Amino acid sequence: MTAQIDPFHAISISALARQLQEQGRDVIHMEFGQPSTGAPSAAIAEAHRVLDADPMGYWESQPLKARICRHYAEKYGVEVSPAQIILTAGASPALVMALSMSFAPGDRVAMARPGYVAYRNNIKALHMVPVEIECAEAERYQLSAAALAALEPAPKGVILASPANPTGTVIPREELAAIAQVCRDRGITIISDEIYHGIAYDMPTPSILEVEPQALVVNSFSKYFSMAGWRLGWLLVPKSGIDAARARMGNLFLTPPSLAQHAGLVAMDCTEELEANVATYARNRQLLLGALPDLGLARIAPPDGAFYVYADVSDYTDDSMEFCKQLLEATGVATAPGIDFDPVHGNRFVRFSFAVSTPLVEEAIRRMIPWFAERNRGKRSQD
Repeated sequence: MTAQIDPFHAISISALARQLQEQGRDVIHMEFGQPSTGAPSAAIAEAHRVLDADPMGYWESQPLKARICRHYAEKYGVEVSPAQIILTAGASPALVMALSMSFAPGDRVAMARPGYVAYRNNIKALHMVPVEIECAEAERYQLSAAALAALEPAPKGVILASPANPTGTVIPREELAAIAQVCRDRGITIISDEIYHGIAYDMPTPSILEVEPQALVVNSFSKYFSMAGWRLGWLLVPKSGIDAARARMGNLFLTPPSLAQHAGLVAMDCTEELEANVATYARNRQLLLGALPDLGLARIAPPDGAFYVYADVSDYTDDSMEFCKQLLEATGVATAPGIDFDPVHGNRFVRFSFAVSTPLVEEAIRRMIPWFAERNRGKRSQD
């Protein structure tokens, strides 16, 4: 039987935003988690050079795989071999490969709720069973070792995300080590989505490989390296999983774009430009954290990393999708409804992405102030 999966509702918001733009409206796109900056300038220059010099084709860049290995050694103190790095067309196929090589149809795979919509839907599409563990404010919207230890029966696997989407929360190293121990004790395979590593605010982001070398790691050039449209990522697998991962990559996806691999290698050494992007995100984060409580959105997940604010809007609505539509139509500010990330409580949450320029964040706040003020007046008149 064909698997039934849910739509990605933020795409509907984005489609409405595009319609408004076609009508001449000015829209600020805070609905998707993609940097508004382009690839680093040196990476773009390399792409221009390669276009004139290389006919390209199906290809795996060995220099890029070696550079990723050096990244793990320098940043995390973890030694991995190039054979363990499977280059992919972004994080999405890396996740599909990790799930399909680790679990069988009917297997139960745990994850945090709220969490990235594609975790739940990819598991369903592969005829596995998503086991969503409710993680509320008390848990900082993150999975814990205690929650996994209490889950009966033990799932076959768990997806971790730190920093997380939609909340930006980070799992501290001590808790990550405790989670790894529970998973070893209970035979749970770990898939760690580390796509937002490099984007954090005064809090370290340890890799799962520091505490569990048998974990599978998904990562991408889309976020920190500001290369979402280049479709380049990787899956890091334990040595025992190399053959299974390579077989899936070769049959399902072949290789990532050759041009992106050339550019990605150069991007990994564009530290100054990339860190300037993170500094912009930090300013934007502070602007939103300062402004949203004044709009009546004081209950906010703590964004330790990534570029999101996940805000409770239950004082205004119990329909986050309709709320996002109204906000967009009235102000031109596009946001993501919480129902993408939490099918149970997401009707009362909205995600703001602040991966846009600082002037656009300031303009979005300016537009939202009167809109929320009007709703606050309506609330007072009802009290």
